Amino acid sequence: MDLPTPTGAPLSPEEIKARQWGMIIHLSIMAGYLVPFAGFVVPVLLWQLKKHEHALLDAHGKNVANWLLSLLVYAAVAWMMIFTLIGMVIGIPALLLLALLNVVFAIVGGIKANDGVVWAYPFTIRFFS
Repeated sequence: MDLPTPTGAPLSPEEIKARQWGMIIHLSIMAGYLVPFAGFVVPVLLWQLKKHEHALLDAHGKNVANWLLSLLVYAAVAWMMIFTLIGMVIGIPALLLLALLNVVFAIVGGIKANDGVVWAYPFTIRFFS
């Protein structure tokens, strides 16, 4: 079955494959919930291996890498806050919120990638443009 483009024309096999790999790059973030650090290694590794195959894959990989680096920065700040009296009230919920956002953003990014949309994660610091 050929997926239609916005103009109604069927997608090429290369475009379908690029969309699927884009979705996999986004969803591979959740590998870290199964294997420690896999959520950081797998998406970046897939991006580096596939970015030359299609321009969309490079864009998806950059968005995921930007989010992962931003996530590290936010988590480091939250961990430092835990060691202060007031920060403990804020730091622990912040870490839980980051874990939730990590899952939600990966799912939304994967769905959008499968639709052919490059979605920049909210609250992301732009390290790669």
